[in-house]
Amino acid sequence: MEDKGQTLGQDLDDLVFIPFDSAVALFGRNAGDQVQLRLQAESTDEVDAVRDGVIRVLRTRHHLAKGQPDDFQVLIQDEILSQVTKLLSGVTAVVGGIVSIALLVGGIGIMNIMLVSVTERTREIGIRKAVGARRQDILIQFLIEAVTLSLIGGAIGLALGYGIGVLAAHLIPNWPPAHVPLWAVALAFGFSALVGIFFGIYPAGKAARLDPIEALRYE
Repeated sequence: MEDKGQTLGQDLDDLVFIPFDSAVALFGRNAGDQVQLRLQAESTDEVDAVRDGVIRVLRTRHHLAKGQPDDFQVLIQDEILSQVTKLLSGVTAVVGGIVSIALLVGGIGIMNIMLVSVTERTREIGIRKAVGARRQDILIQFLIEAVTLSLIGGAIGLALGYGIGVLAAHLIPNWPPAHVPLWAVALAFGFSALVGIFFGIYPAGKAARLDPIEALRYE
């Protein structure tokens, strides 16, 4: 048969087709209860009509009276796509929640680190201000440090994510190789920078507001 490629990690070219009677002879009568028919309409406009026709034929062949539920399932491509989309949306929502919590925890960690850094470097800040450093100079310095911390964390997270993707691609048969688009890398570093700025603004502002005389006296 002609090549069809892969879909959802399954190689459609790695299949074996045998007659129905041979399948029943090899696997028993239960194989007849697991039949899947794949039909293709001549055009997209006829999909609904074909589905209704298939349902009528199957109900007649299965001797189902009016009002009895179907003992089979008919799915069209749009319904399958809708189910996959719902599944992916659910996974995205869960992952998004986990990522949001991780960003919050990471941001609080960065803020605590920067607050400790400001406290330990109080005399340094006093000296810098005494020799002419302005508030915005101190503010920018600590913001750069906070952003650097968050970018390093983002790079580590990106490397771990890519490594897990590569590992999963090798473990799952016929799964396409892992690929990280450049926009995803830029988005990850952008979020990391925003987290560093948002959670670093308070420690940086605290350092910028220090009185140089009081800072020089700090021990």
